Amino acid sequence: MLSFFTRLRRPRDLLLLFELLAFILLFFYNNNHIDIYITILFVGLILIIYISNFLLGRISKGDNYIFMIVSMLLSLGLITIYRISPHLGFLQLVWILLGLLSFYVCYFALRAFRKLEDYSRLYALGIFILLVSTLIFAVVFKTGRQYGSYNWIRIGSFSVQPSEFAKILMMFLLASYFTKYRYKMDIVNKNKPAYNLLFITYFFIGILFIERDLGMSVIFLSLYLVTVYIYENDRKILLINFILIVLGSVLGYTQFDHVKVRVSIWVNPWNDPYRYGAQIVQSLFAIAEGGFFGKGIGRGFPSLVPVRESDSIFPFICEEMGIFIGIGIIMMFMLLAYRGYKIALSQEYLFYRILAICVSTLFAIQAFLNIGGVVKFIPMTGITLPFISYGGSSMLSSFICLAILQVASEDMSYKYE
Repeated sequence: MLSFFTRLRRPRDLLLLFELLAFILLFFYNNNHIDIYITILFVGLILIIYISNFLLGRISKGDNYIFMIVSMLLSLGLITIYRISPHLGFLQLVWILLGLLSFYVCYFALRAFRKLEDYSRLYALGIFILLVSTLIFAVVFKTGRQYGSYNWIRIGSFSVQPSEFAKILMMFLLASYFTKYRYKMDIVNKNKPAYNLLFITYFFIGILFIERDLGMSVIFLSLYLVTVYIYENDRKILLINFILIVLGSVLGYTQFDHVKVRVSIWVNPWNDPYRYGAQIVQSLFAIAEGGFFGKGIGRGFPSLVPVRESDSIFPFICEEMGIFIGIGIIMMFMLLAYRGYKIALSQEYLFYRILAICVSTLFAIQAFLNIGGVVKFIPMTGITLPFISYGGSSMLSSFICLAILQVASEDMSYKYE
């Protein structure tokens, strides 16, 4: 018996214990009936946690704890989405499995290819194609508009958000640009590359601005500002960015009605609690109803929270599992970002060091924008919670980012050769 509890101290086994308890609660929630969805859900989680972590421990000598943190986030998200809709839970499991496939494909691809910092123009072209294609398909063909933004391409029942993948290319662009700037372009006119990057970044943000995808604009800007703050010696760039941010914020507020609505309901959602302010009001009610320990899985009211499977999944988790679980989610994202920055500090290859910084910043800023919006700390942006919210594009891009961080946690000295 003592050896059993000793083994349970391993994070992987503690996570299994959590999933077993959740499975039992779902069993009672379904009136003591095990349906096909619960079986697939439980078996799928076991495969994800054990097989994936087992394989990663054998093929990677890097930081394997980041995948364990993500596994816990995946478990919480999948169980919650199943509670909202068994059908969506099954689809989310499919997206997770595809995400795992993309993780390993990206991991081995990054390990195989060298001199990735030499393709900055290709990364910029890829971002341009993804963003412009969204604009063309969404506006010209009158599809893809959601909550005021043109950020989806819809083909029948299938939809994709290209900007989720454009942000990955943006990280590669920043890493390649600063790597080349530091080692190859610092001989003549050292300030020119910095202003070139400033123009390119705000050109992409301008396209997102036209698409009214202000949430993704904030992510692009955050990735750029963090990298510039660390690696740019010309501090005038920061002043220019501050002026452009102020001008962009004023322009966005004055030109877009949905931005005015989001700011007004952030200031006082009680002016229209049954329509525009319903998402924030119901999110706050859900968090308050859950208390410290939650009402229990199966005892919440997901139908009352708008966009509960994606943007507002955090309040519903707090309602059924408690504020302590909500705090745990925040701490897991903090830990994920901490380990990411720690990976960056220990990585000698500048290109992968910048990528690790960008990925860590991305996970941190997305969690902040999502959770901060639903708890009324900041205006809502429509950004999903990584690895927890429902969505194929978000899940695939998050796993690709995790693969980048996993590679960055390894010794990349052989790439110098």
